[in-house]
Formats: sequence, structure tokens, C-alpha cells
Amino acid sequence: MSAPTRILVVEDDEAIAAGLSVNLRLEGYVAEIVHDGVQAQTYLKENTPDLVLLDINLPRMDGFEILSEMRKRSPHPPVVVLSAREGEYDKVAALRLGADDYVTKPFALAELMARVAAVLRRSGPVAAPPEPRQTRFSDVLVDLDAREVSKAGQSVRLTHLEFELLTYFLDNPARVFSREQLLRDVWGVRHSGSRRTVDNFVAQLRSKLEDDPESPRHFLTVRGAGYRFEMAVLAT
Repeated sequence: MSAPTRILVVEDDEAIAAGLSVNLRLEGYVAEIVHDGVQAQTYLKENTPDLVLLDINLPRMDGFEILSEMRKRSPHPPVVVLSAREGEYDKVAALRLGADDYVTKPFALAELMARVAAVLRRSGPVAAPPEPRQTRFSDVLVDLDAREVSKAGQSVRLTHLEFELLTYFLDNPARVFSREQLLRDVWGVRHSGSRRTVDNFVAQLRSKLEDDPESPRHFLTVRGAGYRFEMAVLAT
């Protein structure tokens, strides 16, 4: 049995760090948290995690310094940089220092989890190409790796966040989610949208993927609670 994947979260915002930790554990990773640059440096001298989620704006020592120090050591884990800085200079600087990916805040948690998985795949042992991750419900086919969707053999175009919401439902069939939980988990912990945002996106998925959007059979409303996704059409 292989050891669980360990991910170090270096983030001074406690709410973001806690949200990342919860979602990483839901994905099956072991998440460990430090809140400033010096703590990160001390941890990395004694441990080699499988991946580091590294904020740039840290107290006591910034993320660029930590990244530079990490790349002087061997072995060194892959790094996904998290930053509120959108400037091209910062992204280029992080990549030149050896970052494996750069994600700008605020971010969608589902997208970040996908990027973490992609970096871990790239940094792991060379292996045979994995089988395409595909799933189907009714006449809808979803290619998770290619981020492509078709219905009855015809391509369906989804926006980035429509696909993220669809993926979240596919990962959690038959569970009831409140609008607030969907906002938090799909749009990210800092998203300030209203409950109506979720309603609009679910309506879009129904219009594109249901046979009859007015009488949906997969994207179901649970009165007073939120939404539930059913893979199979229930017999009536």
C-alpha cells in the first residue's frame, strides 16, 4: 500500500488555509499548514512533502525567497504558487525560480484541485499514459481530462464555471447541496456572489444537458435545501 500524498500549504490567511486543507483532505491528500515564511523554511529543512502550495505574500519571508531556497536543495518537491498579484512580472519570476504552476487569487477550488493533481502527475514516476477519465449519464458524455461534453453525439459548449459545477455534481452524486455550500466549494472561499448565481448556473446546465429543462431528471431542486444531481434517471 503506497503512502498518502502529503501537501504543505504555506498560507498566512487562516480562512484560506483551512479551506484548502479541508478540500485537499476530501481529495485524499494529507494536508499540513504553516502560516509564515520562516515556519515554511524550517518545515522544508526537515521534511520533503510531495507538493507545496505556496503563497507569495507571507510575513517574515516571502514566497519568492522560499522558492529560491527550495530549488537549491535536492530532492525538491513541485510547487504551485498562489498569489493575489496578477502582474506578468510576478508570474514570470515565480516560474523562472522553479514554480511548476501559478494560480491567481481568488480561485475556484475545483480548478486548483485539478491543477494540483496535474502537477503531481507530471512530477511522479514515468508511467503509461492514463486511460481517459470519462463519465456518462443518459446520452451525455463528459471527458474530464479534455474538459469536453457531448449530448447525443453533439458537442456541447460549457463555460469554465459551468464545467466546474458539472464536475462537482459528478463527483458527488445523490448528495444535497445548499446554494451557500456550492458557492463556497465551486466558486471559492472568497466569492461574494448571491444565491441567485447558483440558480442561474444550474439553469444553464439544465438547458444544455437535460432533455426537458422544465422537467429536469438529473439536476434536481430539493425544495428548501438546494440541489441534488442524479446520475441515473429514477424509474417512475
